[in-house]
Amino acid sequence: MRAGSRRRMLPLTSSVFAVTALAWISVASAQEQVPAAEACSSVETDAERLACYDAAFDRGHQDTRQADLAARQAKIIQQQLQQQKEQSTEPKPSLGERVRGVANDLYRNDDPLAAAVANAGKGSLLDSRWELAKDSKLGTFNFRAYKPVYLLPAFWSSAPNEHPASSSPAVPAVAQALDPVEAKFQISFKTKAIENLFGDNGDLWMAYTQSSRWQVYNGDNSRPFRESNYEPEVLLVFRNNYSIGDWRGRMLGIGINHQSNGRADPLSRSWNRIMVNIGLDRDDWALVARPWWRISDGNEDENPGIEDYIGRGDITLVHRRGGNEFALMARHSLRGGDRSRGALQFDWGFPLNRTLRGHLQVFDGYGESLIDYNYRATYVGLGISLLEWY
Repeated sequence: MRAGSRRRMLPLTSSVFAVTALAWISVASAQEQVPAAEACSSVETDAERLACYDAAFDRGHQDTRQADLAARQAKIIQQQLQQQKEQSTEPKPSLGERVRGVANDLYRNDDPLAAAVANAGKGSLLDSRWELAKDSKLGTFNFRAYKPVYLLPAFWSSAPNEHPASSSPAVPAVAQALDPVEAKFQISFKTKAIENLFGDNGDLWMAYTQSSRWQVYNGDNSRPFRESNYEPEVLLVFRNNYSIGDWRGRMLGIGINHQSNGRADPLSRSWNRIMVNIGLDRDDWALVARPWWRISDGNEDENPGIEDYIGRGDITLVHRRGGNEFALMARHSLRGGDRSRGALQFDWGFPLNRTLRGHLQVFDGYGESLIDYNYRATYVGLGISLLEWY
């Protein structure tokens, strides 16, 4: 080997050693914390036991920053090694050897540099919800949290929609007597159907969300369920690792979303969308942008122009602080003039005691539910939360 090659290799060898040493330091630190972690096994409540383990192993922002640093260093080393290969005077491998090499690099699991790159963002907010990092993946067909799960016994409307009507002139309005106060609840979950479609990246998720509005206090009309929305979707999610200022790009997803209220005409409402999810986070903040494109229903469109009311995309910003979780969602039609419409929703999850959380929700705009997609009102709800975003 030439002297110049040796000089180039020495920094790389030191860097590889540094990345490996960082991993061993983490292991050694964990071993020192084992006695503290053993005490967590006596905690009966799942959530409190998990928090105990997190505290014992000092998980959180520091772990995520270390994972990002190791990934960044490993990526630099990979690029330097690639440059060395390109500058090498050794005979170039044949096409067949290059193809086999690419396949081996794609599927091998023993490369410490590749493992460090794949663990970028480990422990971050988005990683905790989507299992993005290589070591965060928990396998397939396990139920996981998706959107918030809550029960709001008091859900007040500034102007109940007593004559819901589609934008289609062929669909007549239907009169109904409503109380301004009802109950609302939402359940939501997801499960991973396929893991690591492309090497150590690319997971296929299936999700389901249902939200219902119940006129439980309307005894004169037999306390009916005013509206329920059903939202199954399939989403292919990829891990990212890029920076925009202090924010880290963590995920990119693309999927198909169906939403309907499961009712017959003239109250039937439904639509299908292709959705993109772009997720970034930093410390106790997470930001997810979702542009979408409607798939045409053809001549049987039950709600024409729904995009000009519910919108063509939304952005959700979530912040955790002192046991509280705040979420702000904004969506818009992305059009001007008379077609400029949208909505804002604010959610606040707050602790009531060690096991119970409260939930406040405020919504203003179009489309709080599908039956009201072209109707504007303000809603305020108060109740309890079983799961927030994170």
